[in-house]
Amino acid sequence: MTHDAGADDSELVLAVREALSVRGTLSLVDPGFRPREQQQQLAREVARALEDQATLVAEAGTGVGKTFAYLVPLLLSQRRALVSTATKSLQDQLYLRDLPRLRDALRLPVRIALLKGRSSYLCLHRLKQSRQTATLPDRFAVRALSRVEQWAAHTRSGDLAEIEGLDDRSPVIPLVTSTRDNCLGTECPEYRNCHVVAARREAMAADLVVVNHHLFFADLTLRDSGVAELLPTVDAAVFDEAHQLMETGLQFAGTTLATAQVVDLSRDLLAAGLAHARGLAAWQDLAGGLEHAARELRLACAGALRDLRGIIKLRWDERAGQPAFTAAVQSLATAAEAAGVAAEGVEGSAPDFTRLAERLRALGALVARFAEPVPEQRVRWIDLGPRDSRLVESPLDIRDLFTQQRRESGRAWIFTSATLGTDDELAWFCEAAALESARKLRVGSPFDYPNHARTWVPPRFPRPNEAGHPEAVGQLAARLAARLGGRMFVLTTTLRVLPVIAQSLELALAQAGAPLQVLVQGTHPKRTLLQRFLDGSGQVLVGSQSFWEGIDVPGDALQCVLIDKLPFPPPNDPLVQARSRELERQGRDAFTDYYLAEAAISLKQGAGRLIRTESDRGLLVITDPRLRQMPYGRRLRQALPPMGTLDTEADALTWLDELAATHA
Repeated sequence: MTHDAGADDSELVLAVREALSVRGTLSLVDPGFRPREQQQQLAREVARALEDQATLVAEAGTGVGKTFAYLVPLLLSQRRALVSTATKSLQDQLYLRDLPRLRDALRLPVRIALLKGRSSYLCLHRLKQSRQTATLPDRFAVRALSRVEQWAAHTRSGDLAEIEGLDDRSPVIPLVTSTRDNCLGTECPEYRNCHVVAARREAMAADLVVVNHHLFFADLTLRDSGVAELLPTVDAAVFDEAHQLMETGLQFAGTTLATAQVVDLSRDLLAAGLAHARGLAAWQDLAGGLEHAARELRLACAGALRDLRGIIKLRWDERAGQPAFTAAVQSLATAAEAAGVAAEGVEGSAPDFTRLAERLRALGALVARFAEPVPEQRVRWIDLGPRDSRLVESPLDIRDLFTQQRRESGRAWIFTSATLGTDDELAWFCEAAALESARKLRVGSPFDYPNHARTWVPPRFPRPNEAGHPEAVGQLAARLAARLGGRMFVLTTTLRVLPVIAQSLELALAQAGAPLQVLVQGTHPKRTLLQRFLDGSGQVLVGSQSFWEGIDVPGDALQCVLIDKLPFPPPNDPLVQARSRELERQGRDAFTDYYLAEAAISLKQGAGRLIRTESDRGLLVITDPRLRQMPYGRRLRQALPPMGTLDTEADALTWLDELAATHA
């Protein structure tokens, strides 16, 4: 439970209230600051949790200003703190914009630091190696490597985010960054100048350190990034966008064997062998054996599946036990053992071989693990992509991980997001993270949804399982977009239907003579698509899961969001199936307690793209008649912001006409 404001409030609570008040510190130094009662509520509970070393789970609706609501108490308390965000771009926003702005406004001598994972920092040793041994796929990669080399001469941080326009997917990045596997540590000739070591040193000396969820979990499980040393020294740990913690945590609490990881290892072995031990072993044959085994495993995982565009999950029992799969796993074990013996035989010739021998032993142990039966309370599956396959073993949740961390610490834990549940107990998040006993707070959005937004569910529309549904979605989206002049997102629940909807939309717009441009996920990097959407007029963006959250398009640049169907978890997903079985074993209803809860959270996140500021107006369309027809529709509608509702397409078009007139 949380407290009301009262006369017994501490100095910290009073200082926080003053800073965020109408004539407070922030209002005086920042003309754009707008005090909000909801922000005050959240900040007050954060301050109390800090003082009591308590755990707080707080859901704050869009527009509350939750970033300032937790940063102001943290800074004013002058406690040493760790703040974790969902993405590297949010990290940069906190470190480069929000924290310096608040620190200066509050006039506090707080030292802040930014810590990212290894893959974000230039590795000087790998850069030197890439000049000599790198095989680059095209002239764009050659140009990118040249840009990295020029930048490397004058960067202080080594953070690759400093290089304007360097694509996250560039093949150059793995060549010039280190991994936990290939880092030479103190044996590295560039150790004194290492950017990763420098970043960790700065983090250990700072009062407030900004990390991301991937880094946090990677370090708790692998002890690789410095967070494990940092965490015991802080008085508070804050997790923003906490709803992403479960899925991120599972990635690291689990065990993965990726064919791409084996290919990387084979190439590192070949490069080190030719550079430091030429003629002492058949390096090309050994590396080739690893690469061949990885390729055979990829083919055994794929089976008859071809021309994959995205990543699909296969149940473990779909492949395990099949002769081709068993033979591929055995072949990989043999190749890893042969390469390991060779690396151990020349360990004294260069530090690279000590690390390579360790990596090959670890690979052998990993292969042996996946040759064994699946342990209890774990689930296995295969992630199959266009060029890679990953064998994955995972627990069903991260309860044990968080329970252990909280038991070992005497610090405040703050978890906050706009979407943590659909009830006051925030059960969706708290149950998965073992936080049932935490203090809980829900503060709604200050936005005027009833007057500024409408939601419409077409009453007579094909159901999602009917063949014509994707085409009908595209045709309806075209009619709405043409009326509004673009300024629309079409969000799909799966990658599979995305191209069908996009094609139907483009065709319908062409037939109607509407001069609108359709931007489709996958044709360009996400950042490029968003920038084009913001820069141009008459744009419709069709995107899948990566556009459902973390996208901020304020103002009238985005005034219509269409969601193709209710975002239930895929019933054939192995992890979903395992969680459902576990709930049923406990005597609970998997549909009510899991499928509906997950769909409500996802729907809430997708709808959250529409209204981003006090003056925004818009229309949310959900082309799934089950929302009207099925008994559970009421629970899902309650998860949405309190928008006005429309009944017919004519009503929806009239509302869009009103929005278009305001925009003009």
